[in-house]
Amino acid sequence: MNILFMGPPGAGKGTQAERIVDTFGVPHISTGDAFRLAMKQGTPLGLKAKEYVDQGLLVPDEITNGIVKERLEQEDCNKGFLLDGFPRTLQQAEALDGMLKELGRSIDHVINLKVDRSLLLARLTGRRICKSCGSTYHVLFNPPKQEGVCDKCGGELYQRSDDTEEKVGTRLDEYISKTAPLLNYYSEKGLLREVDGEKEIDTVTADIESYLRGSL
Repeated sequence: MNILFMGPPGAGKGTQAERIVDTFGVPHISTGDAFRLAMKQGTPLGLKAKEYVDQGLLVPDEITNGIVKERLEQEDCNKGFLLDGFPRTLQQAEALDGMLKELGRSIDHVINLKVDRSLLLARLTGRRICKSCGSTYHVLFNPPKQEGVCDKCGGELYQRSDDTEEKVGTRLDEYISKTAPLLNYYSEKGLLREVDGEKEIDTVTADIESYLRGSL
């Protein structure tokens, strides 16, 4: 089973992906993980990607697509995979179709986690991190016993600069503008399934599993 997860930052893709890969026994593949593996293994594409990463630059699509293809060619993907965070653009989606065709495969299911923008803002701007030990909290969903103080070590909690409402809003707007064509692309192919990501975590998991099992 070849699955693609979509959804904005804060929608819970990572949490749900971990559960789905455990249930269905397929590897969870993100571009970040694929990059790290290629760089660690020292593949030609991995070394090229490292040059861009080390300079803080975006890795070109040509290299990104090649690294994803290398990952999909590995033995643990023979029975399927779950892609998370790729493709991000229509051009990458078309490239993915091409590389999967070469491998004699195709995307079976596209799961899009839908969450209201206001809730996404609350989820993403409420994160707080301990300066001393790095423990993570959330002002709404996982608050410390004492405001601004880490439960574990007593360190000071802070908000990351990219977790402010302004910057989070910019990230969400960018995601929406770039992925709207992708949603249409997979909808036209009859692959897209919208899932309510605002429900309880276990309920969201059950909804996804029910859809996947019903489509086997």
